[in-house]
Amino acid sequence: MPEVSAVVVTYNGLPHVERALESVSGLETVVVDHGSTDWTVDRVRAGFPAVRVVEQENLGLAAGWNRGIRETAAPYVLVLNSDAWVVGDAVDRLARFAEGIPRAAWVAPRLLNPDGTLQPSVRGFPTTWRIATEYLFLRKLAPRSRLLNSFYGAGFRHDEVREVEFAKGAAFLIRREAFEEVGPFDEAFFLFSEETDWSYRARAAGWRTLFYPEAEAVHVGGASWRRESATLFREQVRGHLRFLVKHRGVSAAEHARRVILAGLRLRSMVFRGERGAVYRDAADWVAGGPATALLESPR
Repeated sequence: MPEVSAVVVTYNGLPHVERALESVSGLETVVVDHGSTDWTVDRVRAGFPAVRVVEQENLGLAAGWNRGIRETAAPYVLVLNSDAWVVGDAVDRLARFAEGIPRAAWVAPRLLNPDGTLQPSVRGFPTTWRIATEYLFLRKLAPRSRLLNSFYGAGFRHDEVREVEFAKGAAFLIRREAFEEVGPFDEAFFLFSEETDWSYRARAAGWRTLFYPEAEAVHVGGASWRRESATLFREQVRGHLRFLVKHRGVSAAEHARRVILAGLRLRSMVFRGERGAVYRDAADWVAGGPATALLESPR
């Protein structure tokens, strides 16, 4: 099997980070911690003495990925969220598959929810139209349509090998050669769309992003709608806008901002309780200025 290192970025990663590290036992593993206050670092050092812990200021997920990859040496790096873990011999499967495809830069396993159900992970690069199909519920009209649901992979069943535009970054194998050629993750993206931007640049450089369902990982993720979810949702919107400004232009991002605002106001009327509150909070933020100003606003 090709040599593989593992990287896990943590910020208050308990209780799941221990399972993440158990799943990559035997690999050179680096944990990059961004100032956890829940004893994550102590638990990792006590329970996993072979794991190297690097502590740094929380400059965002992209900064953590970059640091972790640079701290390792193998030709492939498995990157895991602190709430994700690989299943069985998934690392071997990912590495063998990538080794057989010279221009495979990023290989994504099939993601599962903790109950074993599929967690759809294949995505399409944002455009103003694709943003509209998501925020205005248009994708619900034809979930398997490329026209109305390319943003979510046109209803891809996640049951076959496929080259994709990008996949969620909860768990992935990245080829070091591609990382060095394409360049590091853009640290202007703090929490969302880092993988989107990197895969977009990789594709432009002739590299491929591939979905490989014969390897699986479990991802817990954030399934509940709590008040603190408002901050995360704003960061997701900010990631969309940053990608659009960078790759489609300011005008496209501003058009998308207006679409997102309309969609959030609609959602805040449709949904009640905490979920509706999250959408109202996000709508107030999106209404606060043009796209370029939102990108510079405090988190």
